[in-house]
Amino acid sequence: MARFLVVLDVDSTLIENEVIELLAERAGTLEEVAEITLSAMNGELDFEQSLRSRVATLRGLPVSVFADVAPRIAVTAGVPEMVAAVQGAGGRVSVVSGGFHELLDPVAERLGLDDWRANRLEVEDGVLTGGLSGPIIDAAAKAATLREWADDFGIPLSHTVAVGDGANDLEMMAITGLSVGFDAKAPVRDEAHVLIDVRDLSQLLPLLGLRG
Repeated sequence: MARFLVVLDVDSTLIENEVIELLAERAGTLEEVAEITLSAMNGELDFEQSLRSRVATLRGLPVSVFADVAPRIAVTAGVPEMVAAVQGAGGRVSVVSGGFHELLDPVAERLGLDDWRANRLEVEDGVLTGGLSGPIIDAAAKAATLREWADDFGIPLSHTVAVGDGANDLEMMAITGLSVGFDAKAPVRDEAHVLIDVRDLSQLLPLLGLRG
């Protein structure tokens, strides 16, 4: 049985990028999408509404865009060290993302994460439709996913840790034993138990008693 569970946000937390912006750059809609992303992360817009409006700008991109932008995804400093230490201590490291499985899957597999969940982009005839398929991973879904994973592995919520930076992370942070704002936007800075402002996720380890 796992001793504890660490659940992280992905965009601007596990990775340095906002994946929707990498895709939008290829669609020629980067400026519009970046503005909506910032408003959503600051809690000024409904997340699902903002996600759908951003994804709509990707309509017409070929699926080959995933392979084009994947090499630009940069994993945040300290992630491999953090994952190894948590798993070595009997913990699980999982991520839940408002981003997309199409680009998260290879990163999560490479890092050896235990579980991951994200949105899926709708594709028809090898082209993005500008829509989404399946359930939307918004703030409520992030919290429900963390609770589901904790239940699956017999981990009390008091032994869970949530790490995030934006308003859509607040619901999962509210139910955990420890909430960590990572280089966080204003709404998270007000609510998180602890703030990490150095972009190095190995800084999480002392908070977990895994490094002095």
